Amino acid sequence: AQSEKTPDAVALIYEDQHLSYGDLASRSNQLARYLIERGVGPDAVVGVLMDRSLDTVITLLGIIKSGAAYLPLDPEYPVQRLGLMVAGVGPSFIMTTGSIEDALGSGLLSYWEEHAAALSPVSSLSSVGVLPERLLVDDAGFRDAVSGYDDGVIAPSERIAPLQPDHLAYVIYTSGSTGTPKGAANSQLGTINHMFWMQDILQLTEEDRILHKTSLSFDVSVWEWSLPLIEGSCLVIATPDGHRDPVYLNRIIQEQSVSVLNFVPTMLSSFIDAAVPEACLSIRHILTSGEALGIPLQESVFEVLPDAHLWNVYGPSETSDDVTYWRCLPDDTGSTPPIGSPIWNTQLYILDPSLTPVPDGIAGELYIAGVGLARGYLGRPGLTSERFIACPFGDDGSRMYRTGDLARRRHDGEIE
Repeated sequence: AQSEKTPDAVALIYEDQHLSYGDLASRSNQLARYLIERGVGPDAVVGVLMDRSLDTVITLLGIIKSGAAYLPLDPEYPVQRLGLMVAGVGPSFIMTTGSIEDALGSGLLSYWEEHAAALSPVSSLSSVGVLPERLLVDDAGFRDAVSGYDDGVIAPSERIAPLQPDHLAYVIYTSGSTGTPKGAANSQLGTINHMFWMQDILQLTEEDRILHKTSLSFDVSVWEWSLPLIEGSCLVIATPDGHRDPVYLNRIIQEQSVSVLNFVPTMLSSFIDAAVPEACLSIRHILTSGEALGIPLQESVFEVLPDAHLWNVYGPSETSDDVTYWRCLPDDTGSTPPIGSPIWNTQLYILDPSLTPVPDGIAGELYIAGVGLARGYLGRPGLTSERFIACPFGDDGSRMYRTGDLARRRHDGEIE
């Protein structure tokens, strides 16, 4: 819809390359039809083994338009982890580039052939020891094949099956900090709920420019690349290593007038230490997540960027990104910023070991319910049943996710 409204507006910027909304729509529609003809559709998963680029966003959008879900595969991961992820999900295809295929292809193939049968709980491919076909998005032959497809809007009837709210949107792997990494299967409905809630607080316009610098393997990247395209904003894509360089970030923010960006607190601290205030005047919103945000860092942000809105958000991979939010204010200096209140259509419970709510001010374990819950861990029914349990506070059949995080509800209702 946005592409039809503003076809000539710039949708993507990557270094000296630009892509309009009209061209982005055309190329992603062609890719979607290519995938549909190859049998890709709702609840299929397509791996994306790519660095950030224009092609990456075109690929993600084409997969989504086909009705399928995407599985981000970080090229910086060791082949052992990539092999575990591919074996656990069994994607229909892996979208990648020639240079990444040259660097990782043989190692990934060797690992797959040796371990796939033991690792894969869901993939029929493991029994024959063959990796999913790799599609090289920068290959001339592949580009020619895709460009031969119609570039018009994808009609629902073109997909191999109707797309439903509970179908997969993406599969994101957990870090493995609490055991073997697991693929959290997140739904279309949960993702859309999060997008529209986020737009409600950020109020993006066609004048905004959002910096896409988060690795696709982290769930923050889901809104980072897709929300701007829903709202007609411009997505500024950081170079593959750019997110680690505060000097580069200062430069690109100034050159591209970036207005919205996300940080983990550790990187936010490095950025603020190197920030040139006059280079960052365009910033309207900073979101931070993934680690605890401390008062000293909050104070530093407001000292350097007094007019920016700073949001502390929280959400595990087992949900469609954020489930709570808190707007930090310069005069809140007393204690650690809370994670705040639930987003739309989300319920939070702080419970004791018997699943009884604890009084305000008392620590308990945090449980999450609502439309943003993942369907579970793909191909891991045992682990899914351990962490996604029946919710005694909701409708029959409703579930809640046991986070393992300790929390307490303040007397003002906010959670920390």
